[in-house]
Amino acid sequence: MKKFTKAIIFFLAIVAPLLIVTVALRQPPRDNSQLEALRAGYPVRHQSGVDHSKMEILQKDFTNPHEITAACLSCHTERGVELLHSAHFAWEREAFIPGRGVTYLGKKNLLNNYCTGVQSNEGSCMKCHAGYGWNSKEFDFGNPLNIDCVVCHDNTGTYAKATGGGGYPVMGAGGPDFKAILGSMGLPKSENCGNCHFLGGGGNNVKHGDLEMALLKAGRNVDVHMGVDGAHMNCVDCHSAENHVMKGRYYGVSSTNDNRLSCEECHTGFPHQKTILNEHSVKVACQTCHIPVYAKVNPTKMYWDWSTATRKKDGKGYEIKDAEGNQIYASIKGDFVWQKNVVPEYAWFNGTADHHLLTDKVDTTQAFLKINTLFGEYRDRNSKIIPMKVHRGKQPYDTKNLTIIQAKLWDKEQGKGALWLDLEWERAIEEGMAYVNMPYSGKHDFIATEMYMPVNHMVSVSSEAVSCKECHTRENGRLASLTDFYMPGRDRNEWLDISGKLLLIMSFAGIVVHAAIRIMASRRRAMNHQL
Repeated sequence: MKKFTKAIIFFLAIVAPLLIVTVALRQPPRDNSQLEALRAGYPVRHQSGVDHSKMEILQKDFTNPHEITAACLSCHTERGVELLHSAHFAWEREAFIPGRGVTYLGKKNLLNNYCTGVQSNEGSCMKCHAGYGWNSKEFDFGNPLNIDCVVCHDNTGTYAKATGGGGYPVMGAGGPDFKAILGSMGLPKSENCGNCHFLGGGGNNVKHGDLEMALLKAGRNVDVHMGVDGAHMNCVDCHSAENHVMKGRYYGVSSTNDNRLSCEECHTGFPHQKTILNEHSVKVACQTCHIPVYAKVNPTKMYWDWSTATRKKDGKGYEIKDAEGNQIYASIKGDFVWQKNVVPEYAWFNGTADHHLLTDKVDTTQAFLKINTLFGEYRDRNSKIIPMKVHRGKQPYDTKNLTIIQAKLWDKEQGKGALWLDLEWERAIEEGMAYVNMPYSGKHDFIATEMYMPVNHMVSVSSEAVSCKECHTRENGRLASLTDFYMPGRDRNEWLDISGKLLLIMSFAGIVVHAAIRIMASRRRAMNHQL
């Protein structure tokens, strides 16, 4: 009986703790085969099975870009139908938003707090549209000949759309060499994507902060995926397409949790050697730890104040630039604030979003008007903590009708109410609101707005990932603003503190009791031995 008791004590005191520690520290076998296959596959560039330069139909002298599309579709017969239903051409998606029902929203009709919106400004904004001739409400979205195939598939890097051309390129003398371009058509390169996505909002890295021209030549220290000294991946290596529907969502205009792109698709849900890190992935997005800062090379625009626009010097508009050449004031746009190596803000996000529409009412009691709202919370099983760029600014609203204003910004000619030419707010507002068939009371002011954009690029090397103490701290941690859950090292809980103290007391008491039992047992054995 004594031997059995001793065995139990030995197991509880020595063997059980060792087993617990062993199980806790034991790591599941890590399968790197998928990642290694990807590393081997991405450096091998796609070789087209078609030499477009040998196609006679592409080697004639084109005088109209619609003729180019017709030539493309004569072989790629169904691609036109696909593009007509793609977000890159339609600039809208069908989506169900709680509280709104089924909507048709996209860049075609949504607001932002950069250039505010495309409506009444199509001639200028459509430089980034995958189509030709969208310069008014009358644009035909059902005509496949209005699709611009070249803007995505040019592999020479020489194709460009004309400024203010409604999506058309320069034709004739001084225009692109279409014979050379059409002879080299192929899969999109990062340069093709970057012409719009890197330059959105009016310049390089203005809008996103994690997408800019430097990614084309930067190393792994800027982005481990696109780095020229690393995998040197193209955008379409991750953002693949099925029938011209690109994988990925930009939540400045998207609303639904479908066709999203996730790191786990390549790296699996358990990419780390340490179990504790893999457990974080249940509620923490990969980007949260692996993108400690964005705007690593060039600064990004963090604030845009439209209220100061239209100022003049000597009766003319002017601009001011900082020491690095960034525009910090322009009469046509107002004041700007730029930042570099920006630490993201963080939020819960489940992949769904809502957007403030032109018809929605402004709540002037709130500190900020949210141009878009990303849904999510700790208790939502689909939510994870994500890093975000939050762009803030001031933009005009109707103080009587309480609606955000869509101003007319651009025109080819002065005197037609375009703010960027005439520098007059009232006329620009009247023209813009009339264009979108919205009433304007004649009274406007400027309201503070916020726009939320998930940060997904500029992934750092693992040695530069966010450290544990940057979040698990009581002193200004990265996640200090997320207070709807308990985080060790940051938060205090009375019952947990009491439980911890009791465990310490009980542990100490257990040691004392165990020692006392050992002493008493030892004395009893000695007495028995004497007898």
